[in-house]
Amino acid sequence: MNISFIGDGNVASGLGNLFQNAGHIVKYGTQNPQDHQLSIQEACIFGEVVCFAIPFAAMEEVLTKNAVFLKDKIVVDITNVINLEDWSPLFLGENSGGEITAKLLPESKVVKAFNTIFADVMTPEKQKFNDQKLTAFIASDDVEAAEIIKNLANESGFDGLVVGGIKNARHLEAIAHLNIAIALGGGGTDAGFTYFQRKIKNR
Repeated sequence: MNISFIGDGNVASGLGNLFQNAGHIVKYGTQNPQDHQLSIQEACIFGEVVCFAIPFAAMEEVLTKNAVFLKDKIVVDITNVINLEDWSPLFLGENSGGEITAKLLPESKVVKAFNTIFADVMTPEKQKFNDQKLTAFIASDDVEAAEIIKNLANESGFDGLVVGGIKNARHLEAIAHLNIAIALGGGGTDAGFTYFQRKIKNR
């Protein structure tokens, strides 16, 4: 697949490398493109899957300007609603960043994913702990898009888990806030969540 990232920070580059290793073509779009980077508009046009890894505060403006180029595409919201100065959570009440993205892009297939994973563990050598893969939680109202991102997560070394509709982005963002709180409390960012699920046998 052609996959583009809006943003070129640690999360975008870490995930992008994993996606490239899995055989996908990855390009990055930035406000001031350099070298082989694209403009944000060009990246939105290029990607079959367009991943947003920029500050949440910038999302509304960027999405509104580029909504026409994102029509019918899978849009992956990797953002977390935090204060960039100290990583503290900004609470949205009965809402989430993922739901806001979906409302801004009603003609796109919005998926919340990868926001619970630190950039530090987006490398092949750090994706497992005691042979357990890091879980990539996925929420979307579009079932097909969610499965595509689950497969992308799996082939990139994570254990993809679809948790339901985009409303569950609230829970994914809460997990991210917990992850950050543990890290800031001394746990560090070389860490992550693994969801263990034992299948119930039919009786």
